[in-house]
Amino acid sequence: MPSLAAQLGQRLSDALGVDPELRPATKPQFGHYQSNVALRLGPERGVAPRQMAQLIIDQVDLSDLCQPPDIAGPGFINLRLRDDVLASQVRRLLADPRGGLPQTEQPLKVVIDYSAPNVAKPMHVGNLRSTIIGDCLARVLRGVGHQVVAQNHIGDWGTQFGMLVEQILDEGIDATGLTLDSSVELYKRAQAHFRADDDFADRARRRVVALQSGDGATRAIWQALIDVSKAGFNRAYRRLGVLLTDADLAGESIYNDALAGVAADLERAGIAVPDAGALVVFVEGDQTPLIVRKSDGGYGYAATDLAAIRHRVCDLGAGRLIYVVGAPQAHHFQQLFAVARRAGWLPPAVPAEHVAFGSVLGPDGKMFKTRDGRAVTLDSLLDAAEEQTAPAIAMAAVKYADLSNSLHKDYVFDVDRMVATTGDTGPYLQYAHARANQILRRAAAEGDLVDDAQALAPELSEPAERTLALLLSRFGDTVAEVADQLQPHRLCGYLYDLATALSAFYEQCPVLKASGRTRASRLVLCRATQKVLAQGLDLLGIVAPERM
Repeated sequence: MPSLAAQLGQRLSDALGVDPELRPATKPQFGHYQSNVALRLGPERGVAPRQMAQLIIDQVDLSDLCQPPDIAGPGFINLRLRDDVLASQVRRLLADPRGGLPQTEQPLKVVIDYSAPNVAKPMHVGNLRSTIIGDCLARVLRGVGHQVVAQNHIGDWGTQFGMLVEQILDEGIDATGLTLDSSVELYKRAQAHFRADDDFADRARRRVVALQSGDGATRAIWQALIDVSKAGFNRAYRRLGVLLTDADLAGESIYNDALAGVAADLERAGIAVPDAGALVVFVEGDQTPLIVRKSDGGYGYAATDLAAIRHRVCDLGAGRLIYVVGAPQAHHFQQLFAVARRAGWLPPAVPAEHVAFGSVLGPDGKMFKTRDGRAVTLDSLLDAAEEQTAPAIAMAAVKYADLSNSLHKDYVFDVDRMVATTGDTGPYLQYAHARANQILRRAAAEGDLVDDAQALAPELSEPAERTLALLLSRFGDTVAEVADQLQPHRLCGYLYDLATALSAFYEQCPVLKASGRTRASRLVLCRATQKVLAQGLDLLGIVAPERM
């Protein structure tokens, strides 16, 4: 069933023939929803806005949903939902097997590219946001009914592997015995060796050719490096509680055999042209070309990304592409999508979106780095959070601090603020869920168990009860908006408002001390809030604890 906001909007839209510009009211005194459509329609139709607002009210019958509308200021239409309508919505939410989650009318296969750490290196602060944001978006999109295909585009190919394999051979190391830490030290030695020894550098470059050509011994060492890295990735994913598995791995290496074909197809179509020995595409309005094949005959990540788009759309059947990658790559994706569309690999009907995000900053407000300038490891960040509190709460703190910010903004990794159980934090939401659970647990011990399927419609006689019911009615709209616009902070903001409303309700409307119909009604509100908090936290990838 459509949400209350959707029903109101549709009713107004059908009557007016235009978008009613319905929005949640900014303040309680303005009702629950506001429309400023009269301010636009009035001048267009030669009528004063307030008069236009009155004409709209007279024309559209909303009496089954709302109290009599009122007009404010120059022509704002204020709408307040009826108590019985809100109460019925709470009851429906409880009875809904989907827990209030909306169901998309057009389910798609959505391919999401996220996390993407590099092989032979520990995951670092730069991998944190892509992993957390991508996991949340995958959960939300699955939740509303899309088929989500995660693609963990790990860095498992390229010149660095020639250097690593050659160093392993020089040192006589058994690659299968490497750990992630020892592979990092190996990488440092290989880099130094590459810079200091021209003969080694030549051998390393030839080793890249052997790798790309499928040489058995080279591939075996390369695979050992990947295996040790995968084990490290999976430990990090388990610790963070994200859903990625080995089945989602789709590294750069799987596109190696397709790169020559990508270049040939683009050149044959006249999209890519030779330039100073390289093969490039000049994108309209862009002075910098996209390099498909370098002058030395090698392929960079632009060619790999084009091959990935072609595979994801043409082979996997993607109806929507999402890339959760840092903001500095915005120009690359603009070029990439433009070229893929020209080539016909990205049809107009398939949206491709770059979900760009800012950086994680240290307490000093600068880029988070170690004292010697290296990237801070992911484990060290998570260790810092877990030093303050239990792991499930620490992970809630880390995830919420990331997701509650507008994605394009940088944010400061401030452990003390993040783990607080008061204020706009993940632990605060967990505490709200645990509090609702505690009330329900005590009521059940006294014989009052809320039956979701048979729950009564709650009475809404107090302002705090109405506020809670109104917010509960907006859960589905909020999730649908996140699925459409890919902005997790809107769900975070909603859940924070709901938790805050629960706290006010708890203080102003005694539950366990009440009796009869009032007690039963308030238990229904507690159960509905607990259910939505649990559902919402799960969409964020955060554990909803029964106790804290």
